[in-house]
Amino acid sequence: MNFRINRKSISNIVFALVVLMLLYSPSREWFMRQMAFAPTSNIESTNNIGSYNWNLNGLNTKNLNFETLEDKVIFVNFWATWCPPCRAEMPMIQELYNDYKDKVAFVFVTNESWPTVNKFFQKNGYSLPVFNSASSPPKKLTETNSIPASYLIDKKGNIIIDKVGAANWSSNKVRNTIDKLLLE
Repeated sequence: MNFRINRKSISNIVFALVVLMLLYSPSREWFMRQMAFAPTSNIESTNNIGSYNWNLNGLNTKNLNFETLEDKVIFVNFWATWCPPCRAEMPMIQELYNDYKDKVAFVFVTNESWPTVNKFFQKNGYSLPVFNSASSPPKKLTETNSIPASYLIDKKGNIIIDKVGAANWSSNKVRNTIDKLLLE
């Protein structure tokens, strides 16, 4: 039996492997993580959230009146356990949270139940504070229906980073931006 592999066969095999990798959820998340770049910040932002009037029910933390976060640096992330880009960026967000949880207010918002989130957190070792909205979020945080949607807000309520899609939240670029905001 004479078995020969030509260029066309190799390219077909590579194409099939790429398609399979993108269809298989863990490899798709890995690929998205590799493609996630640091989000762009706008320190000169005049895009203010306007109102802090937002009540949140804590799933693994206390309930929160968003008004209590006024004058603080805030990281808000809308996400879901079933969302591949959300899952792809979660390890990087957990790293950021581990390093800044005492300096920055982190608000992770989902519409899922605690048993669903808890199972996902237990499987992946996450400890982020998760909330369900009890009232409507500030209008500036609802201008997209896509998830993940993340916002970095300065102490004056200006949206410094507004990112839809997976991002590298543990990058030096993001950390430097947060460090500057904390000094203001």
